[in-house]
Amino acid sequence: MKILLTEDVKKLGKKGEIVEVSDGYGKNYILPKKLGIEASKAVMNEWNIKKSSEMHRKQQEEAEAKKQAADLKGKQVVIRTKAGEGGRLFGSITTKDVAEAMEAQLKLKIDKKKIQLPDTIKSIGTYTITLKLYTNISAELLLKVEDHAG
Repeated sequence: MKILLTEDVKKLGKKGEIVEVSDGYGKNYILPKKLGIEASKAVMNEWNIKKSSEMHRKQQEEAEAKKQAADLKGKQVVIRTKAGEGGRLFGSITTKDVAEAMEAQLKLKIDKKKIQLPDTIKSIGTYTITLKLYTNISAELLLKVEDHAG
């Protein structure tokens, strides 16, 4: 019996997979607990359409990320903040600060979770930050931290 899983089932498969199970297991366990539905032709067609549209969406997202990475090449973001003696900052620069500066200066809205700082930024200087735009697609950006007066 072919079953389209609607939930993850331990030692069988993940949600959205089509698996082959014995008739008894399917009728007595999977179907009554609503862990899956019988994979009829109509269900299979719907699943194939859904899978192809999801694949198309992922390809579009990947193309968008590649375009964004190319646009970011060689760009820099400047953050001006208060600094004390020796260029030490009062506090540190966070990914939220970088995301806000990118939106203001580059008109690019990037989720702060996608920004990777090299280390905690606690002094004035120039840093290279990495943006994880998509799976296996990242871009590097220069971050320049300046004193308010500079």
